[in-house]
Amino acid sequence: MLKYETSDETWAALAGRHGTGTERVRGLPAGVANQVFLFGDDLVLRIPRTEQYLPDLVKEAAVIPAARAAGVRTPEVVAFDDTCSVVNVPYMLLTRAPGADLARRELPTSDSDLVARQVGRELARLHRLTPAAAPELRALPADDGAADPWALTERLRRAGWLDAGTARWLTGWFDRLAAHRPAGPSDAAGLSHAADSPYSTDPFHSTDRSPTVLIHGDIAPQNLLVSAQPARLTGIVDWGDAQWADPAADFAKMPLTAVPAMLAGYREENGEPGASSAPVWEARVLWIHLTWALGRLADPVPHPGERHWTAPPPSRLLGLLRFFASGPPAPWNDLV
Repeated sequence: MLKYETSDETWAALAGRHGTGTERVRGLPAGVANQVFLFGDDLVLRIPRTEQYLPDLVKEAAVIPAARAAGVRTPEVVAFDDTCSVVNVPYMLLTRAPGADLARRELPTSDSDLVARQVGRELARLHRLTPAAAPELRALPADDGAADPWALTERLRRAGWLDAGTARWLTGWFDRLAAHRPAGPSDAAGLSHAADSPYSTDPFHSTDRSPTVLIHGDIAPQNLLVSAQPARLTGIVDWGDAQWADPAADFAKMPLTAVPAMLAGYREENGEPGASSAPVWEARVLWIHLTWALGRLADPVPHPGERHWTAPPPSRLLGLLRFFASGPPAPWNDLV
């Protein structure tokens, strides 16, 4: 697999093309997919680690302008080149959002909730983009939301990860959550999945009823840039996991403790009243958190050094325990 390596010649060509000196290129914390550099004071340079991750960068170049046009706070694409015709690596140059990522901040609860509300409002703007509203993005992958938590629970019981009593309890919990959930994502807008699409995944044939919208796909603390004083969301970064999906999936990579404030901001932006006696949104989000937590049981390998909060195998289950042990607000306390 081709690995993208930079050299002095690479830096000199990029610096000359974009008006800065090579001495002003500094490394930033890298992600799984990209090397990241501060390019001068106002720009951020991203280079995929290998050709495996290039399609995600191509996707970002298409999605970010659409998200910005929808009013989402995300850095602007200044330049993108995947041809390797000017330098020997593909790259993306973005404006720099001020602040540090939320994973590095140690904010008090009141400030964390304020930022979470702001994130929810940004998601409400993003989720107004449907296949009909953004036809230029119709080739993005679509998630059918087809995970079956009952089948997963039974597999875990058979494999010895769950005892029979716990499996029955979990099955009952999913039964209760299912009563509040819409059936699943809708394909009424006619999503296209051509086999030669650079983003294509398995065909998506669902005819269920919940909306399919553009989601970021990795709304997590390390991808949220925040200023500290005052606490304010300054940008959402890393759009490589964007796809068409149930909007509830965009609440599944944040700790559950942040989700009530996120949903409050989401509802505010959409002009909706607060949580109702029919907790559809809460049930949809909890369903995903619980399903993914159980799925991690069968993949108990830790990933030391990775920054996302779900890297340790028990983190999601412990996050659920922490959330419900803290006395969550209504209607969450009625969903157990």
